[in-house]
This record gives sequence, structure tokens and C-alpha cells, in this order.
Amino acid sequence: MIGIVVVSHSRALAEAAVELACEMVAERPPIAVAAGAGAGFGTDAVAVADAITAVDSPDGVLVLLDLGSAVLSAEMARELVPPDVAERVRLSPAPLVEGLVAAVVTAATGAPLDAVLEEAGRGLAAKLDHLGEAVDPPTTGTTAQPAAPEVVAELPVDTPHGLHARPAARLVGLVRAADAAAVVTNLRTGRGPVDARSLSGLVTLAVRQGDRLRFEASGPGAESLTEAVRALAADSWGDRPSDQAPPAAPGSAGPTVVPVPPAAGPGGDVALGPAVVRGGAIDLSGYRPGGPAEEQRRSDAAVARALAELAALRRSATGGPGPVGAVLEAHEALLVDPGLIEAVSAGIAAGAPAPTAWEDRLSALGGELEAMDDPYLRARAEDVRSVRQRVFAALAGAGAPEDAVPAEGPPAVLVVRELDAATAATLDPHRVAGVVTLAGGDTGHGVLVARSRGIPVYHDAGPAAAAVAPGTVVGFDARARRFVVDPDESTRRSLRELSAARAVEAERVLATAREPGATADGHPVPVLANVTTPADAGRAVAFGAQGCGLLRTEVLFGHLDDAPSVEAQAAAFAGIAEAFAGRPVTVRTWDVGGDKPLSFLPAPHEANPFLGERGLRLMRRAPEVLRDQLTAICLVARDHPVHVMFPMVSTAEEVAWALERLDEASSAIGGRPAGMRVGVMIEVPAAALAVLRVAQGLDFVSIGTNDLAQYTMAAERGNTAVSALADARQPAVLDLVSRVCAEVPEGTHVAVCGDLAGDPAAAVVLAGLGVEELSVVPTRVALVKARLRDVTLAGAQDLARRALACGSAAEVRALLAGAAGAIPA
Repeated sequence: MIGIVVVSHSRALAEAAVELACEMVAERPPIAVAAGAGAGFGTDAVAVADAITAVDSPDGVLVLLDLGSAVLSAEMARELVPPDVAERVRLSPAPLVEGLVAAVVTAATGAPLDAVLEEAGRGLAAKLDHLGEAVDPPTTGTTAQPAAPEVVAELPVDTPHGLHARPAARLVGLVRAADAAAVVTNLRTGRGPVDARSLSGLVTLAVRQGDRLRFEASGPGAESLTEAVRALAADSWGDRPSDQAPPAAPGSAGPTVVPVPPAAGPGGDVALGPAVVRGGAIDLSGYRPGGPAEEQRRSDAAVARALAELAALRRSATGGPGPVGAVLEAHEALLVDPGLIEAVSAGIAAGAPAPTAWEDRLSALGGELEAMDDPYLRARAEDVRSVRQRVFAALAGAGAPEDAVPAEGPPAVLVVRELDAATAATLDPHRVAGVVTLAGGDTGHGVLVARSRGIPVYHDAGPAAAAVAPGTVVGFDARARRFVVDPDESTRRSLRELSAARAVEAERVLATAREPGATADGHPVPVLANVTTPADAGRAVAFGAQGCGLLRTEVLFGHLDDAPSVEAQAAAFAGIAEAFAGRPVTVRTWDVGGDKPLSFLPAPHEANPFLGERGLRLMRRAPEVLRDQLTAICLVARDHPVHVMFPMVSTAEEVAWALERLDEASSAIGGRPAGMRVGVMIEVPAAALAVLRVAQGLDFVSIGTNDLAQYTMAAERGNTAVSALADARQPAVLDLVSRVCAEVPEGTHVAVCGDLAGDPAAAVVLAGLGVEELSVVPTRVALVKARLRDVTLAGAQDLARRALACGSAAEVRALLAGAAGAIPA
């Protein structure tokens, strides 16, 4: 049976349409809904791709859509799913409700995909005919002139509403299940004959109560079919008033709704619970090696189990086939890498037990990666460690790594060496009180994913966390950088009270989240959100975001092997713009290189890629890729308040080159859209120091404090040995922010989209330095707004002056902790 996907801007509309259509059949076909964007209206190509995957079968998938970006999202979704799946996906131009009813009824009979597509397309015919509009004659199937009938019957219609959709669907089901062909004519009106397998054809007969139908059947099963139809007519076509829709089969109640993770609360950054230590050695003490053949069988079984676990995670993880899915796919690729598998098999053939063979090869591979100069390749050693844990768990018969957190008992604190995005996406916020990392910094993708889901993270806990035994109670306050092992009852009570106080504050904050960002005396400081997907956009709006200050396109499309088309990018941008419902959206062009590679934009090998071809610099080698993206942005900006921002610029000449590419792209489609604003990111000291020249003629600049800190302090933020230096609270970094605000060309807007803006107290400093707009992770929007409302502009300026006078980042942190005000510290 084919699968059906319903794509709509409104989840309520889509689910109601599915419920209506499914009332027509006893056995519903597989149906998935991909509708809405978070809590608001919109469409999401990633969710559509997930829905297609959920109902895919060899029989194919039919996608019904409502309007606008739903079509673009569906087209992009076909690019996101594997090619073999995309080949059997059809997009229907039918009206959503009428087409869905026809499709469900036809699909429930087991009809092939093309037949269901055709029936859905005729769904509007009955309404057009009833209203007196011209109906184009169908190309096939509806009006039928079969061979001479073998069996003819006249059938009364006594149902109050005639042969409407539900009884017609029952007739269609009987005919499609029979080894016979049949046509029906309305003897009162003379309409027909129409193919009895066609729901839309039957509805166009306009059969009323009291009409009589001529039923003509031919073929081997004509006699038995006619008798079944006579019985159906005698039973009032199965449409008695007392009839209720049959209950759905277990496991099939209601449509399959592609999930959007619930919006996480602002979070208190406090956690307390028993430690679950992940990433330690798998206990293989009970492993009993067999002969080479048996060990090879065990190795193959471990790989098969690991691949099945990863596939399941990829289907269920937050973000779908996006960046998290890409990490999981990388693990899958490693598990089927021919070189790795051959090396392991060779070790087993030489007499090594399966665990030893895997350990030897993975240790060698991990060591090779960790010795690389390229930080991205060094980071891939974490993938090797993750695969090792998964394979060893399978060989030991232990649970999957993601099952480490118990399903029962109090919420646990997960202790890991580093938090990758794949792990973060699988964590249940109801079961995980918090995460403690031994290393890795606080700006990695895993940390950001966890925080965006409302899970507090204490990063870089070091030896104190490394010594924690499983089950030991640990607690932390991430804001105050306080981590305790086996706290006494007084400390536990203090952490619980602090968490409760912040929860109360969170309720107050959320109650006013929709108010504009401003200081206590009314000085406006809009607070926007940094997002990647329409789901992020929905969460951002729910938390009061006044728009999107940073859309990370390299993450949105980072899972693709080939550059996305103009249409695919436009569909994604339109979906996010619709989720923000008229609020501004700033799209950052490809920010590639360093720790953010793209398969379709390979960066050259460089001794220090963070100082090499990154961002706009890399685009000069691939101007056509940038042109396509700028074209997509301009297309969407015609209908939505969408703006463009270029990353990693250092000179005015680079900005001029980017503007030329924008003019080329926009002129090809009729010119730059009215109202589209253009800006650049200030991420390197050179741009900050020369902002008067760099920003000349631009509408805005947005300061990326994460990169600005690491470049100013000459400290890679992912390098745990120096990551503490790469703190945006360093007085030198704040000096540069102050300079940008003071020296930017007149009329050029200054924003901050780095993590510093998401620290409520630091946001006050930024406002005091002259920053006019902040963009933060969605779950921080309400907190930042609340903190700004607690101070006047003069108070913010005074705090900024004191921060600039500090001698270190530690002093600035202490100053901000003391100035936390209404938000409990």
C-alpha cells in the first residue's frame, strides 16, 4: 500500500483533514503529517523529508500540499531523501482536502501510486460541477465505456445525503478488490457511465436520495461483485446514522505526525542527580573468544546491530536529516568503510578476538586523526571513539550508548568526555537533569543542541568530573561555574532552592516574553534568535524572539553531498521566514572552513585552517555556489523581510566583491528586493579596527563574539589547553565591541549574534556599549529581555564602563555575577 504525506502550513488543518479522510475507510493507509513550524504556521522541508521516510514503501509515496512554500518544501524534501526513495515520490497538485479524501479512499483499496495520484487530481471535479463551473474532461478513467457488460443491476439509493463520499468509498473498495471492471450511471440525470473504481467519478454523478443507479460489471468476478454491491445497497450503502467509524487498529490510531521537539524552557543552568558516566571502558571481562569463523560472525553481528541503532537514531533525532543526522551518517559510513572492515577481518583471520581486532584498528585510526594539523579532522577522532563504544557494547551484549540514562528513577546527570551533537539530540530532557563534560568548551554544536532543548550543561569540568563514579550524586550551577561531587544535604537543598527560584523567575520571564526588548526606561534593544531550521524558528517565536538575527545556512544544508539548488534553498528560507510571521530574518551566506566543512565545498588542506580560507574567502573560489544562494535569498526577500549577511570579512575590498556578487544575482531576477538590508559579520580584529571602512554603505554589522574572542586572544576555542583564553568577556574583546559601536558609519546598525549576547548580564553590558540589537539561542530570548527590563540605559552604560576597566575575563565574570539583579545568580 502506498504512503501519503500531508504538507500544510497549519498542523491543526492537516490533522483535521486526515481525520476527515480516514472516516471514509475501515483500514487507513500509512499517513504522515508535516505541518506547521514549531508552534506557528509554516512548512519545513526537513520535516517533510522525515514524513516521506516514515511512510515510504516500495509502492511509493503521494504528497498532498496546501499552498506557497509547502510546494517548495516538498520539492526540497525530495532532494533530502535518498535517490531511490525520491524516485517513488509523487507531488499532487490536487486541492488538499478533496484530494486527500480521494487519495485515502483509493489508496486503501491497494491501488497503485499513479492511480491514487490521478484520483486525487480529480478531487475537485464534483465541486466544480455542482457550482456550474466548466470541468475539463478527464484524460483517463472517469468516464468509461467498457466491453459489453456481463451483469447489470439497478440499485436504489435511500441514504439521506445520496451517494456522498463515505458510501461511495465503500463501493470503490468493493470494486477495486474484485476481479472485475464496473461502471455506474445515474438513471435520473443520465450522468455516466463512470468507472466504479473512481471516487471522484462517482461523486460527479450527483446521486441524491431516491435516485437509481445502473451498475454494469464485466470480467471473471462480475457476478460475485454485483451480488456484493446489491448487498451494500440493501444495507443503505453502509451509511446508517448510528454507524460510527471503526476503531483504528492498534498502533495506527491517528495520523503519524512528524514530531517537532517541544520548546524547552529558559532553563536554570542548575542540575542535581546521580551520575551516569558515559564513554568509559565497556566491560568485556566476560567475553569468551571463539575461532576465527565465530569471531567474524560476532563482528558482523555487532556491525549490523550498530548500523540498526544509528538508523533508528537518525530517524528519531532532533533535526532529522540535518546536521545531527549528518553526524550519525558519518558513524554509519565509518562502520561500512571497506578499509576498516577489511583490516578488522584480517586481524580476526590472524587469530585475534573480535574486540581486539576492532580495538587495534580503531585505536590506530583515532591516533592518526588526533595527530592531524587540521582541527576538523582532529575532531573526527571523537567519531571514532563513538563508533568504538557502539561496537564494543554490541560485542559485550550491553545496551546501546544512548540507553545509558535509566528509564526510571530520578533524572540523571550525564558525565561525558565531550558532548557531540548526535548524543545531545538523543537526550530526553525529562530523564537528563544536566550534562557535565570533561572538555570541549561551551560553544560546540553538542552543547548548543543540548541547551536549545533546555538541558543545562557544565563544560570543561576536568579531573573533578573524570573521577566521578557511576551513581554518585553530582550537582552544578553552570552560571556560577560551581560543580560539586557527592554534596552534603545542605548543598543539595541549596541547589534545589536555587533551581526552584530560577524556575519561578522563568515563569515570570515567559509571561512577558512577547514584550519588545527594551531597557527599564524604554530604550529599545530588540532580541532576536539564532536559528538553523523552521523548528528552531517556531521555538524562537514561542520564546518571544523579535526575528532571526542569524540563520546558519551551512548547518541547515550541511548534511548534503551536493550543493542545494536555488529552489531548495528558497524553499528552506521561505519556510523559516513564514515561521517568523513577518518578523525580520537575516540569512548568513555560507560560513565554511575551519571547523565547519561542507562536502560540496571542500576546503584546501591548510596548516592552520582557522587562519585560512574561511567564510567569504572560500566563496571566491566557488562564486557560483554563492550566486545560487544569493539568488535564493533575493527570491524569498520579495515576499518576506529577509536580509543578507556575509561572514568572515577583513577588508573593504572583500565587502565590495561580495556586493558585486549580490548585484549580479539580484539583477538576474529583476533587481534587489525593496527593503532587503545588507550587512557583514565582524569576527576578526582587522574588521573591528577598520569598521569605518569595512561597513561603508552597509545597513548593519553583526559582531560574532565567539570568533572575535578566539582571534583577538590567539586561542582556538576548541583547544581545551587554551579555550579559557577565548572568552568573549576578555576586556580586549569588549574594547573591540565598544570601538565598533563608536566608529561604525553613521546610520549603520550594530548587532551581536555571538554567545555573549545570550548571557543576560553580559547583554546589559553590550547594550551599555552601544549595541542596538541582540541575537541569541531561542531559549535565551526571554531571559535576556527580562534582564534588560531590570536596568535603565544609564545603568547599562555604567556597568559597561566598569567591565571595560576590569583586568581580566575572571574580573568581568565576577562583576556580572554581582550585578545579576532580579535574576537569581
